This record gives sequence, structure tokens and C-alpha cells, in this order.
Amino acid sequence: MANTDCTTTRRTFSHLSETKRGEFSAYLKMGLSLRTIAKKMGRHVSTLSREKKRGTVQQMDTNRKPYETYYADAGARVYQDHRQNSGCPSVRPKASAFLAFVEQKILKDKWSPDVVVGYARKCPEWQGSYIPCAKTLYNWIDAGHLTVINMDLPLKLRRSPKKKRSRQNKRVYGTSIEERCPSVDTRETIGHWEIDTVIGKKSNDEALLTLVERKTRKELITRLEGKDASSVEKGLQTLFAPYQKDHSRVFKTITADNGSEFSELDALGKQAGIAIYFSHPFASYERGSNERHNGLIRRFIKKGEAIHSYTDEKLQEVEAWMNELPRKILGYETPDDVFARAFSGAG
Repeated sequence: MANTDCTTTRRTFSHLSETKRGEFSAYLKMGLSLRTIAKKMGRHVSTLSREKKRGTVQQMDTNRKPYETYYADAGARVYQDHRQNSGCPSVRPKASAFLAFVEQKILKDKWSPDVVVGYARKCPEWQGSYIPCAKTLYNWIDAGHLTVINMDLPLKLRRSPKKKRSRQNKRVYGTSIEERCPSVDTRETIGHWEIDTVIGKKSNDEALLTLVERKTRKELITRLEGKDASSVEKGLQTLFAPYQKDHSRVFKTITADNGSEFSELDALGKQAGIAIYFSHPFASYERGSNERHNGLIRRFIKKGEAIHSYTDEKLQEVEAWMNELPRKILGYETPDDVFARAFSGAG
């Protein structure tokens, strides 16, 4: 927001400092009235009236008669005591049971704070319990009030995105994404997928083939023998196999990048009755869902680690975790639930 558009009103006052309290005490000893002192000090008379009340203490004269007088240090001490007790009381004690649930879901199940809050608000088990908002939860993590720390939140540690590059020397293997139906862009219909590969070591290693459905965020993962066109073809046949009965409804379009491993994808799509589209060179943002899901996979399969070191059971666990993770964009439903409802005729 520009300064000219700022709607925040600045404070026009400041608290009395030690020097100002000493000045106030001196004026009182001179016998000046509060209104006269207020004009000299440039303060509101009510401010000085409250300060006098804070710092006034009862004393005894030599004849043991009580009298009242103002002391600057007494006013400062009462002021500090009041400041210690100011502000709203913490609501963390009310959320103690929920915070234990939060720590379990973040540390064990790798959920984000937003997902935990959104899921709990829809879960009957937590109805009637105090659930803080996601921003409050992040604030408590930053302040160190939970055993969860920022190192446990992968997305908070990501580096700044790279600058966009504009290059025209990359080969396009088929129909451009510009010819894709607008309904695919708006995610109005189901059956439109994004495809990519995830590599381990940069050479002499297996790879992963990933498909993500744009509307439901359903994720499919399979192992590839290598990062080449023939391996991609075999991997797709593996992913297509469980959906033979509803193949035409489940797989309508696939959008890929211009990697050499997808050079035969257009021909494969024609055989399978699937429209294939290719994004612009160096425009990974055009397949944002796939890039986002690859980031989730990297929580479990680190860069530089060999894919063959992970068992098939581990890959299935990763796929199941992604499909059972409640998503804010799905109203905190899981991709599995939304996908199953869509193809059962209920959605």
C-alpha cells in the first residue's frame, strides 16, 4: 500500500519518560496548577492528573501528621506494574488439547498449520473446542510456544523463486497449451492432468512419473526405469491400467513440458484418445499443480538421492499421503474423496 493510501492513524501521544516525570515533580513543588503545568509541558491535563494519582504517596511530617506528595519514581513504578498486566490474556491454555493434536499432525503426518486448522474446523470431534486461526498458530510457532519449529514447516524455508526467463530455442513436441480448452484453465471439469518426472541422481538412475488431476488434485506416481520416452510410455500404461473401464472419462487431456522424455507423448495420446498439450518453454508456472505436488514429493524423496533406494511400498505411502492430505482449495477435503465422488456420479 502506498503511503498516500495509508489509512492507519499515527499516534499523537507518547508516554511520560523519566525526565518528564522529574519535570512534572518540580512544577508541582513550585505550587503550579495542573492546567498551567500541562501548557508548559505540552501535555493534556488529564494525562498529568492520572500521573499525579499514580505517583502520590502518603507521608508523615515531623509532628506525625499525614500528608500526600508526588514522587516521580513512585509514578514510574506504578506505571511499569500496569504495563505488565496490560493486553489480552493468552488463549493458549484454552487450546492445549488442540495444540497437542497440531504437533502430532505437523511432526508425524507432515501437515501444514493451515491444513490442521481447516480440517479441525470441519471435524465433528473438535466442534465446541477452541481452535485458533492459522495465523495465530504460525505466530505461536514463531514465538517458540510449541515444540514445532520453522524447520518443521518446509514451505516457510523455501528460497525466493527464480526470475522468469524468456527463451525461444526450445523445441515444442506437439499442440501448444494455447489451444487448450478454456474450461481446463478454470478447472471446471474433471479429467485434465499435468505430467512430469522426478529424478534422483542426475545420471544412471531410475525416475518417477507423476500425474496430477487439475481439479481434484489426485496424484498418481509410478517408477520409471529411466528418464526417456520409452520409459514414460511404459509408466503411463501402468498408471492407466486401473482405470480401463472409465478411461475416456478419467483421462481427457494431459499437459506436459518440453522435456525429451515426452517427445513421443503426442503419438501415445492419439492412440489412447487423449488430447496432449505442451506448455511454453521454461514456463513451469503453466503446470503449477504438478510443480506444487513435486515439491510435496521432495519432502520424502530428497534431491540427489537415488530413486532405486526407495521401495515400491515407500512410493505407495507417499502417493497415499498426498491423496489423503486435506487441501484448503478443496474445502479441506482430501483429493481421494473429491476424486471418488466425482466419478461415482455424486459430484
